[in-house]
Amino acid sequence: MPASRVKRNPFKVIVVTGVPGVGKTTVLSLLQEKARERGLRLKVLNFGDFMLDNAVRKGLIKSRDQIRYLSFREQLELQDIAASSIIEEAGGDLKEGDYLIVDTHAIVKTPLGYLPGLPSNVVDSLRPDMIVVIEADPKEIVARQQRDATRYRSDFGGEEGVRQLMDVARSAAMASAVQAGSLLTIIINREGRASEAAEQLLNVISKL
Repeated sequence: MPASRVKRNPFKVIVVTGVPGVGKTTVLSLLQEKARERGLRLKVLNFGDFMLDNAVRKGLIKSRDQIRYLSFREQLELQDIAASSIIEEAGGDLKEGDYLIVDTHAIVKTPLGYLPGLPSNVVDSLRPDMIVVIEADPKEIVARQQRDATRYRSDFGGEEGVRQLMDVARSAAMASAVQAGSLLTIIINREGRASEAAEQLLNVISKL
């Protein structure tokens, strides 16, 4: 397909995924610092924040962890609204050559099964140039989940449950990348070395 026919946003879109507890928030915070040092203009938007704001306004929930307990169709609707809202907000701030980083999950564990975080309608709205999967040792992820008292994650099934979630998340990310015609990159966030993961991520997206 000629490049002119491939639909993309003026700014470059990088969707960064990772299972809860992988340290994605820390890596992206460090990424922003490093980008400023290099003079790269990027905007990080959290997909869950947009879903939460909309769900709270509708009176559906009061906290983020309640999102995955909503009905299947309610979550799909929230995803759809979040994706279009993110692109709309980014379009008001970013220009050609800038970077939009979308912080989200490739898969969401719900009581009924796994919900794709990047279904076809979301991919069509975001039009990502790259999907990044941040991974870590399952033992480290479980330890991080246990240290984070602000979130409810006791139903993830321990180390084996996290390992299974990571496998499904990687497959889901690859499927979304195929649909979007985007690149897929896997970055390992080792314990105590989040800065290295952020540097690797910055080096990758700066070459897009």
